[in-house]
Amino acid sequence: MIDISSENFVLVGALLLGVAVMAGKVAYRFGAPALLLFLGVGMVVGANFISFHSVEMTQFIGMIALCIILFSGGMDTKFSEIRPVIGPGVVLATVGVAITALVVAGFVYLVAPWLGLKMPFLLALLLAATMSSTDSASVFSILRSKRQGLKENLRPLLELESGSNDPMAYILTILLIGVLAPTDADSMGIGMSALMFVVQMVLGAGLGFLIGKAAVWTINRINLSNHSLYSVLLLAFIFFSFAFTDLVKGNGYLAVYMSGLVVGNHKLMQKRVLTSFFDSFTWLVQIVMFLTLGLLVNVDELFRPEVLGLGCLIGAFMILVARPVTVFLCMAPFRKFSLKARLYVSWVGLRGAVPIIFATYPVLADIVEADLLFNVVFLVTLISLAVQGTTVSSMANLLGLAYEEKESAFDVNMHDDIKSVLTEVEVNEAMLRGGETLKEIALPDNTLVMMVCRDGDYFVPQGKTRLELGDKLLVISDRNEELQSTYKDMGIDDVMKLG
Repeated sequence: MIDISSENFVLVGALLLGVAVMAGKVAYRFGAPALLLFLGVGMVVGANFISFHSVEMTQFIGMIALCIILFSGGMDTKFSEIRPVIGPGVVLATVGVAITALVVAGFVYLVAPWLGLKMPFLLALLLAATMSSTDSASVFSILRSKRQGLKENLRPLLELESGSNDPMAYILTILLIGVLAPTDADSMGIGMSALMFVVQMVLGAGLGFLIGKAAVWTINRINLSNHSLYSVLLLAFIFFSFAFTDLVKGNGYLAVYMSGLVVGNHKLMQKRVLTSFFDSFTWLVQIVMFLTLGLLVNVDELFRPEVLGLGCLIGAFMILVARPVTVFLCMAPFRKFSLKARLYVSWVGLRGAVPIIFATYPVLADIVEADLLFNVVFLVTLISLAVQGTTVSSMANLLGLAYEEKESAFDVNMHDDIKSVLTEVEVNEAMLRGGETLKEIALPDNTLVMMVCRDGDYFVPQGKTRLELGDKLLVISDRNEELQSTYKDMGIDDVMKLG
């Protein structure tokens, strides 16, 4: 076995990243979540080639990765998309986490004696709390890689829930560790725990908002000559948001997510460059995080009877009972969602790296049976990714909630100071009623068709250019309202705004 701390670290790391990327390609082809394959690669390598047992390093890598993942998820979430679902999203991310923890804890408390395990209710609640949130890395990567549209605003709802429920699970985990700590000096009472919860949520949300605003203000005014440094500056704000909030006893993960929401919903210098950078960087930290978690686990311990029995029972219970009960209770006040939508949200309750990382906290705190908790959480995560992660698309199709998500034919980038609007539309019969040439198409003044995409070929049109049904037009205009009215008169409802 190779010691991961040796001089071969760079070589081993490069090989692992390469194998993980190839595994991701295989996973995409067969409809499996790439993150499950990353985890599998780490487990195989850790069991046969590399010795890695540092819980502290794993927790540190997980913290860094979660900061990037949560910020990137917040940055990609538009207020316009989440506004219709902010009510159920917030309820699922807070009340839903608490309900899940209580329901699963009750189940564990009842079944543990059957397996010969002594599991006090508070310890069962700690185990449940580590698994009580859906995993942002898993949900973001699976939903976005599938490029599948979901009806009833389900995608923004699921992304909002998974991006914002980690702080709640983190707080519950830390509070329960404080209560169960082996020494009186480190333990805390229920009243202090409740106060800590309120303080963490308020400071996390407030400081995240303020730091996000500060990031936008700074980036838009600093005027860096080297545009690559904007990404470095934003990284600094991300880690400052987490570290400073944590320092003043707020919830750093909530602060990071809030900062991402603020940054993503404001005009920003070099926003396209920043988005591209964080998309790639997010994938990198996800791969590193899942590989590290795979390296850390002892595969032999997963097959111990008590781990295998309890893990499989909890995995099945969470998928078939706990998650549906939580979703139906939390979404009961929101009548606009259909039964099929509620069933789908119940199914997409993916667990991933976050529960495993949270399960390392009891290990470092020397909580009784912490190793058992860690192995059970790891096994439940594998079950969730294997069962739910591989059926995200098929379940949406089965329930009739999926539709094909359109991709833009044009990749454009406009400077923020340009007030003109870029749109993409597809030529229909109504557009060609007055004539088939471009000059015969009635468009508002100060409007120009810049480019045509026809069967994958691109060309710049002239007035005499004949248009065909299915052509995609890249249109720029200074009169957006008039243009939208023209589109409506032509019966064009599917207008993509670009830039």
